[in-house]
Amino acid sequence: MYPENAKYTRDHEWIRADGDTYVVGITAFAAEQLGDVTYVELPSVGKTVEQGAATAAVESVKAASDVYAPVGGRVCAVNTALDSAPELVNQSPHEEGWFFKLENVDAAQLDGLMDAKAYEAFASASH
Repeated sequence: MYPENAKYTRDHEWIRADGDTYVVGITAFAAEQLGDVTYVELPSVGKTVEQGAATAAVESVKAASDVYAPVGGRVCAVNTALDSAPELVNQSPHEEGWFFKLENVDAAQLDGLMDAKAYEAFASASH
């Protein structure tokens, strides 16, 4: 269910390599728990974030939640499609619904994140 080419956090974000950058979004589990996403607040390009820092925000019909940086780095791109189509987070959380891209990351921080199998077990236990 969860892409194997990504790593996952306990806060339900995913991160995967995309060339020299890393793409970040929220998992299908998180999107399902939020319900219909109505608004996404994205970070500024160029912003430097620490691992675990609130970097974006998402609002839905059920709740509002921060989106945390799975690793530290510099925001090098944001998904501007979410400005006019926040529903992409629900429709395609692991592809078209990504939030931001990071560069200059400390790849060693990825080692502390869960793989797809571990995240699936974690998400199942969170129900």
